[in-house]
Amino acid sequence: MKFYSLERTQLLPISLTQGWKFFSNPANLAEITPSWLEFKVRSKVPEKIYPGLLISYQVKPLLGITMKWVTEISEVQEPYFFVDEQKLGPYHFWRHQHVFKPTNNGIEMRDIVNYSLPLGLLGQLAHGLFVSQQLKEIFDFRYQVLSKKFD
Repeated sequence: MKFYSLERTQLLPISLTQGWKFFSNPANLAEITPSWLEFKVRSKVPEKIYPGLLISYQVKPLLGITMKWVTEISEVQEPYFFVDEQKLGPYHFWRHQHVFKPTNNGIEMRDIVNYSLPLGLLGQLAHGLFVSQQLKEIFDFRYQVLSKKFD
């Protein structure tokens, strides 16, 4: 099984408290996800995340096929980081670290995603053909939306 990673860093002119409040609220994820994924939060979510929280989503990542995606908030150190890990979904493995660091002009937000795909060589081929590019587009979209929202 081949593992991949994606890292993004963005500087935002907001306080650590504002950043934590926005990014740790699962209800805000749809706002920073491209509409072509038809992403929807399907479970009832609290305003404050905690370790062990399971969140159910619906997403259409490939050919308009609806998939269920369940993640668990596995680690939380408010207001500096949290981790979500896929329990059910399109990836064989998915671990997304959200890291927040105060700066002189706001916060530095880092996304660190480690993932692998199912189906062995077929999954590796899919990664090269479209999965890698699709993930880049999703995080590019987030970058643009957040730049406009918090500028």
